[in-house]
Amino acid sequence: MLISSVGGHLTQLLQLKPLFSKYEYHLVTEKTEITKEMKHDHPVSFLTYGARNYPIKYIFKFSFNIIKSLFLFLKHRPDVIITTGAHTAVPMCYIAKLFRKKVIYIESFAKTSSPNLSGKLIYPIADLFVVQWESMKKVYPKAVNGGSIY
Repeated sequence: MLISSVGGHLTQLLQLKPLFSKYEYHLVTEKTEITKEMKHDHPVSFLTYGARNYPIKYIFKFSFNIIKSLFLFLKHRPDVIITTGAHTAVPMCYIAKLFRKKVIYIESFAKTSSPNLSGKLIYPIADLFVVQWESMKKVYPKAVNGGSIY
């Protein structure tokens, strides 16, 4: 299962497309006008889009997404969760760890010297934590530098 929020995180996750023909996969992202079209090309499920700049709404949407993430996890029973973040993906990673499944996190290409919140939250539980810049190994010492996925 591959999961990310929309925007740059999803763009980076889709760079893994060469793997899609080699493995059974399911994408999870936030539902927007742009992502609805993905149903034509990929097996995909949607979470509720929620921007953090509206804190009250965000709390309810994030809570709903936690429940929906559990439902999606139980429905698809993935062996591995691969994510590029952000907030949308964090609950799914913790759910996977509860079920003793593998979590692979790929830190954003945009992060060259400082962590983001989802990276900080997932780093302690990740089975593989990949950074795209050597400088990020100072931030995440146990990370693997995978180079750019672009």
